[in-house]
Amino acid sequence: MIAKTFLAGLASLAAIGAANAADLPRRQAPPPVFVPVPVFTWTGFYVGTHSSYTFSDSQTIRTVGNNANTATNVALGRRAPSFKAEQDGIGNIGGGIGYNYQFTPGSGLVVGAEADVTWTDIGKRRDYFGPAIAQNNFIPDPSSYRNRLNYLGTVQGRLGYAFDRFLVYGTGGFAYGEVKYQADFFNTANQLAYFGRYKGMETGYVYGGGIEYAIPTDSFLNRFNFIGGLLGASAITLKAEYLRYDLGSRNVLVNNTGLGAPATGSYTSRFNTEGNLIKAGFNYKFGSM
Repeated sequence: MIAKTFLAGLASLAAIGAANAADLPRRQAPPPVFVPVPVFTWTGFYVGTHSSYTFSDSQTIRTVGNNANTATNVALGRRAPSFKAEQDGIGNIGGGIGYNYQFTPGSGLVVGAEADVTWTDIGKRRDYFGPAIAQNNFIPDPSSYRNRLNYLGTVQGRLGYAFDRFLVYGTGGFAYGEVKYQADFFNTANQLAYFGRYKGMETGYVYGGGIEYAIPTDSFLNRFNFIGGLLGASAITLKAEYLRYDLGSRNVLVNNTGLGAPATGSYTSRFNTEGNLIKAGFNYKFGSM
């Protein structure tokens, strides 16, 4: 009897405890942690590569005679006083390195500097056939010109504005490249009567502009960013750019080869190298997103 009474008392105490526990305030779950969405910035170093299309539209070779005989030949048109030397080439590759600084993440002003080089490898031979005049027995004197640009390098400043992952910019600065100039003047017997050569580096200026787009991290195009991932790049960007370059002019002495009496004196041919470069490529960006 005593045992039953004791067990009944324990049961009552347990019931009272459970009821009191149900009335106690429950511990609330911790609030969710706020993770800010990263804002893209163009600040950081980058390296990249590109393909290009190079074309000239105003290259002219001008020739003058350096004595009475050669000056007369130019005046009569036996040697071209002015001759166009346009050239173009597509698919040429290049690469560069640079740094951008963006003043305000997201959208804002961007300044930077870049150095790159493009293997242009453009050059053409142009032939000129003078008029069939009586002073030359009505037989034209052919001439041949070559104007070549092997590569073009630039060191440029950049100024642009970023709209988040989209960047529009202008650029300009120093340009250099290896050129090759050649002039060959033949007589009526098709023998080389005069020749001139020059090969070396020329310097000048370049200016232009472009657009660049940083691919979002969730884009399927980032599947091709495995090289950048191995290098530690934070983003990959696509770019398109137009540049106008001018490497100036140079006089080339076209000397007499001594083939017969008509080949007397000398000429001076003035070559110039200027044109346009359209580039498309991508960059690996290093730095914070």
